[in-house]
Amino acid sequence: MTIEDDIAFLQRVPILRPLGVTALRILAIGAESSYLEPGQVLFKAGDPADGGYIVQQGSFLLSPDKSGEAEVIAGPGTLLGESALLAETRRPATATAREVSMVLRISRAMFVKMLEGYPDAAHRLRDLIAARASEWARDFENVRAALTPDSDST
Repeated sequence: MTIEDDIAFLQRVPILRPLGVTALRILAIGAESSYLEPGQVLFKAGDPADGGYIVQQGSFLLSPDKSGEAEVIAGPGTLLGESALLAETRRPATATAREVSMVLRISRAMFVKMLEGYPDAAHRLRDLIAARASEWARDFENVRAALTPDSDST
């Protein structure tokens, strides 16, 4: 793949799209590609997370650390470890390749450095995260309202 192919691929990742082509070029240049065989573990639940992985091809089974939580399958275009791009955290699940797979790894250090160098991209990302937080707050309020008994029916 060329750098232009990688940039086009990164533009399809929802949280990265608003960063713009110039910022994505930096990420594409600094990202590390890895191939994994079926059954190979990309990371384990509880591991320190120092960046994100974008699935380019193949798929991964995400097995949560907590029992009772459902397993999830992540395919191409999925960003694994979104929060790890901005903050120290631990992996909440184990990611195991289901088939021959390829990922792009973006380290937190590189991501933060890119944001420092491209303040417009950082502002767009901040706006996206703020909009998501507002949406989540509305969703939580809707759930709370649905679970709260109607005071008029008493």
